[in-house]
Order: sequence, then C-alpha cells, then structure tokens
Amino acid sequence: MANRGNLVDWTKLPDLAAVAALSCAFASVARRGQTSASRHWLTGWVLIALHFAALIFLNATGIWGVLAGDIALISLTSAGVLFMWASVPYRTEGSSLWMLISMLTANALYVFLLGFDQPHPWALNVAATLMGAAPLAIALTARREFTHLLRWMLVGLYSMLAVFLLAVQNRTDNGLALALNAVLFTVYFGCCLHVWYSYRGRGSAGSLITIAGFLGWSAVFVVAPLISVLAPNARIESEVWNLPKYVVAVGMILLLLEDQIEHNKYLALHDELTGLPNRRLFLDRLALSLERARRMESKTALLVIDLNHFKEVNDSLGHHAGDLLLKRVSAIFQGRVRRSDTVARTGGDEFSLILEEPTNRSNARRVASALMEILDQPLQVGDHTLKVGASIGVAVFPDDAADIEALCIAADLRMYHDKNESREISERIPVKSELLPEFRNNENEALKMTAQMPKI
Repeated sequence: MANRGNLVDWTKLPDLAAVAALSCAFASVARRGQTSASRHWLTGWVLIALHFAALIFLNATGIWGVLAGDIALISLTSAGVLFMWASVPYRTEGSSLWMLISMLTANALYVFLLGFDQPHPWALNVAATLMGAAPLAIALTARREFTHLLRWMLVGLYSMLAVFLLAVQNRTDNGLALALNAVLFTVYFGCCLHVWYSYRGRGSAGSLITIAGFLGWSAVFVVAPLISVLAPNARIESEVWNLPKYVVAVGMILLLLEDQIEHNKYLALHDELTGLPNRRLFLDRLALSLERARRMESKTALLVIDLNHFKEVNDSLGHHAGDLLLKRVSAIFQGRVRRSDTVARTGGDEFSLILEEPTNRSNARRVASALMEILDQPLQVGDHTLKVGASIGVAVFPDDAADIEALCIAADLRMYHDKNESREISERIPVKSELLPEFRNNENEALKMTAQMPKI
C-alpha cells in the first residue's frame, strides 16, 4: 500500500449506490416481518455498503488511505461472519455468542495486520493461530453442555485456514495476497455452508439462489488470483466480481418474502392468540375426518366447549386476563388429546375438539366429563385464581348427523342444553392467589387429575 495517489476512486460509486439500494429494499422487506436473522442480514449489508464507501478513498494519501483499506477489509469480513451467524440454528446457546465474538475479533485482527506494508511475521503467526485456536477452544470448552455438527464443521474450516495461513503468509512474493484471499474465501464459503445447512430441507428459489450466490462470492477469491497468474493480460471488470453479491441480496430478499408468505398462511389458518387452528382450518379437518370415517365405516366425535364465566373475567379483570385464561385453557385441552385429534378455537370463548377414530360416544363423553371436571377447579391465571367452568356438547358422526353442518348444529344444541340445565355456579371472586392458598392446593389436585386422566 505504499504507492497511493491523491485521487478519490469514483468508479466505486455505482457499486456503492447499487448495494445501498439493495440494502434499502432489504430493510423494507425485513421490516414487515422482522426476525433475528433478518436483523443480522441487514447489519451485514450495511457493512457491505461501508466496504464500498471505504474503497472510494482507498487511493488517498497518508493515514487516510490506510484507514480506508482497513475499514474496507474489516467490514467485508465482519459482514460475512454476521451472514454466517444469521444462519446458525443455535444462536441462543450461550457459547455461540462467544464464538461470534471470537470470529469477528480474529478476522478483524488478521486483516488489520495485512493492511500494513510489512507486517511483523510473529504478529501474523499469532493472528493466524488465533483464527483456528479460538473457535476450537470455545467448541471444546462447551462440548459437554452443547455440541452441534455445524459448529464442528466451522471449527474444521477455520482450523484448515489457520494451517494454510501459517504455510503461505510469510512468502516474500505473494504470501500476503494469498493469505487475504484465503481469509475471504473461508468467510464466504462458511456463509454458503451455513445457509445450505439451515435451508437444506426447503429447496425454494430463495434458498437455492442464496446458496449459489455465496458459493460464487467465495469462488471470486480463488478464480480472480488464478486468472491474474494464468492470464495476466486478461481484463475483467470489477462488476463481474461483484455480481455474486447482488445474487446473494436477491436470494435473501426472496427468503424473507417466502417466510412472510408462510407466516401469512399460518395466520390465515390459526388463532393468533393461542396458536390453535381457527374455524377455517377446523372445518377443513372436520371434513377430512368425516370422509375418512365414511371410507372406514367408523365414527368421529365432535365436542363443542363454551367457557361459562369468560365474559365476567374480561369485564372484571380486563382483556389481558381473558387472553391469559384462553391460553391456559388451550394448553389444558392440547395436553388431553392425542396428536391425531384436533383442538381448535372456533369463537371468542368457544373451543371445538375433533376426536378421530378409534372413538365412540362413551369415550367422547368421558373426555367431556374429564375436561369439565378440570375446568370446574380453580385455575391460577397470572396473579388471580379463577373458576370458570364450561358447558360441553357432544355429537357423533354418523349416529347424530350425516354431514358437517348437521353435526355442528347437533353439538351446538347439546352444548346450549347443557348450559341451560347446569346448576347455578357460585359467582367467582377474583383475588390474589397468595390470599387463598387453598385454591393453589385445589389447582394442584386438578393438575394431578389431568396427568392421571387416560388419553383415548
């Protein structure tokens, strides 16, 4: 970096404008469905934009040119590490944060040293050793609490990088150039590896384009040096080498759009509060269940459940307490049915259960009685002990009805009949749970009863 001119390299401005535009587009898409991965991706693209901004001033004289070169290299490697981190499926694991910090530090330190015209060999050797030793030390330290195949693949990749750097970086002809290209290849090949692992089961356009883009991005740091050696007179525009960056950006935007489409599909078929199937998905599953029962000449039971005192909870304690109660009740229902059965929230305080074959009327009534008994017990909801109760209507296909509409009407009528005939329940008085310790005992008994109740 000794021969620096006084010119500002405006040829990098179109690249900066293109990456900035893609970053804005990425931010616009990510804002609609922000996740931890999208935030890391966006930060990475901001660093790529900073990389191109620094390249504009690379030819500046004195310390400014050196500083621009360091910023360009550090931002480029840090962006790649963040892209990798965004695709790690175990980011919340404690040692993963230390792995991220170690990789950011080791890469930044090494490329910073490469920014000097003649870096000290001992400093390069220490930095190269740190590239492989730091991830390995963290993986070995945390192996008893956590281990993952992807982590060991990363450790192996960086260990090979460290060996390669120690072998070539002190060569007098092109050792530093080889070392820099090796670091950048490893970073972006690691991105390709992580994205492939995270999206290997999807096979969508977004995942394939992103994987191909990162593979091309890493190949740039191998192909470009080979061309400079084998065909020194060949002139290839920088836009060709930057093309994989844009491919990755397009792939990531497609991944975000695909995730948002899947999320919207989920919201269209599920209750946002409880996560249970909504009425639309419930009717689809009920139709499939009845069709299976017709083919197999078996039975399907439908239970319609209405919470008796839900309105009082909302009126006296507010909608937040009502939401907590609905979540608690839905968790109880999900814990008492088989995986083949369906629990759905089909109204404000109404739930529906589809009991698949093998079942019959006596089994359905037994489930209904057990659920009513649980809901008659005091439930701890937030800071309050509540006793809500429930009315349940049971209808069996094909005994009570021959189609969906008639079956739902039969179950609704029996639920309202049960509500009208049920004896008056003493009014619930919401109080702080610590003032009524006996309610906690009652709740514990209810939970024990839930665990002992047989699944059908």
